Formats: sequence, C-alpha cells, structure tokens
Amino acid sequence: MSDPSAAPIVVGTDGSAPAERAVAWAADDAARRRRPLRIVHAIEQWVFDTPLGTPPGMRESLTEAGLRILAQAKTVAHERRPEVEVTTELIEKGSGAGLCDQSRRAFEIVLGHRGLGGFTSLLLGSTGLRVAGHAHGPVVIVRGDHTAAGGDVTVGVDLPEVSVETLEYAFDAAGTRSGRLTIVYAWDLPTPLVAGDYVIDETAIERSAQRSLTKTLEPWRKRYLDVEVIEKAVRGHPASALVDASEHADLLVIGSHGRSRLGLVHLGSVAHGVVHHAHCPVAVVRPRT
Repeated sequence: MSDPSAAPIVVGTDGSAPAERAVAWAADDAARRRRPLRIVHAIEQWVFDTPLGTPPGMRESLTEAGLRILAQAKTVAHERRPEVEVTTELIEKGSGAGLCDQSRRAFEIVLGHRGLGGFTSLLLGSTGLRVAGHAHGPVVIVRGDHTAAGGDVTVGVDLPEVSVETLEYAFDAAGTRSGRLTIVYAWDLPTPLVAGDYVIDETAIERSAQRSLTKTLEPWRKRYLDVEVIEKAVRGHPASALVDASEHADLLVIGSHGRSRLGLVHLGSVAHGVVHHAHCPVAVVRPRT
C-alpha cells in the first residue's frame, strides 16, 4: 500500500497565464506541505482513438506541444520552489476523466480558473465542474491575480452536520501557512417566515447559531492548539457570505455534497456559486472514496 503522506500535489496546465499561476500556487503548497509536485497536461482521447480521422501528423504535433507546455511549467515550478521534487506527465485521456483518475493518488488537484484549452478553460464548463464535483479529494481552483492575505484561511461550514474532511483540510491549510482560520456559518430565515407577518427575534436566532458553532468547534480548537480560530455566524445566503469573506482570505475552503435527482454526486449550488465568484483560490473538499 502506498504511503498517503507521499501523495503528490497534482496541477493541470495548458500553457496559459492562469495555468502558470496555478502551477506557481501548487509549487508553493507542495513546499509548505513537503510533498512532491506532479504537473500534467491532457491530450483529448479522441485524438488517439480515431487516428484515421485526424490530419496527418496531428497526434505527433499535439504530443510535442504538450511536452513543451510541461517543460515550461516545470521550469516555472523549479524557479519558484527549487526545493520541491517535480515530475511531469502527458495524459492521453479525456481531461475530466484523467484528472479524476489522478485524484485517486493525489493529495489534491490544482487548476487555474481559465485557460486556452484542456484543464483550466473547462472549469467553467461541464468537464471542469465534473472534476470539482467528482474528484476523490480536494480540488483547488486558483482564481485571478489575488494577492496573499497573510496566510489567512476561511472555511464555510454547515450545521449541525459539519464535514470532517473539510475542517481537517482547512485547519491543516491554516497551520501550514501559520495563518488564522475564520470559520463561517451562514444562516437565514425560511422564506415563509420572512414573507409572513410573524414576530421574529433575530437576535435570539443569531445567538443560538453562534452557540451551536462554538460548541461544534470546541474539539477542533483543542486538536489544533496552534491555529488561531475566528468564528462567524452570519445571516445571509451561504454563497454570498463566503464570497464576501473571500476578499480577506488567502484560501477559501468549502465542502461539496450536492446530489442530483438521480442521487448522483455533483458540485452543490453553494460550491458552484463560490467557485465562480470568489476573490481568492478556492479548495473544494470531497471525501475520498
């Protein structure tokens, strides 16, 4: 059995500027966590499955281009973090399925938010969202040109059932950055109560939410004594509250537990909104299966 502590951080690249930022972020995280870094690039499966239907030399050209992209990304990682062990891999498989396969053996998958093609541009489409919603473990989406906020991490939680995997990742991320961890629980009143003519003691509800959050986090505080924790129970839609909180974070951590009508796991609505609108990198944490 492989050693989980040696699982690499895997980053997808297509040679674009956002992908280069994702490579740099992944190299930093690999250094913080003392893990190896694997850089991957995908050539879509159809190129290899239908050789007679592709122009002459297309497979070779795409392979050569992919290898150049990987070499450039490796240079970026080495220049940024020379102490990190870096390997590269050209995947001859559909990008979504390829990354999900990689996630089985990875500590986390890292993607840029946009790109020229391949992994990063797909994040806004069905394939990229599939990776974030189906990967076996955390998927980090590195958004824009956000500058670090002193290593602070923000995580969204849902009460009363908190995700153990999400909190573990968030506490660990804050610990490796020597930053503070802000834990946000967003609550709101049911629409019928808001629309109806009811007397509602919002202050009492807010205090109750804060007490529940504090009680839930008590064992986690004792477990991670070196991490400074800030608790926030706020009224509002979870996606909006977390997007607002991301303005002051180096990393935003969320869980993914949405399910379709057929019971199939997918990226939940809150995670979907946060991934598209957060002001900092977002880690979508899924349980490993």
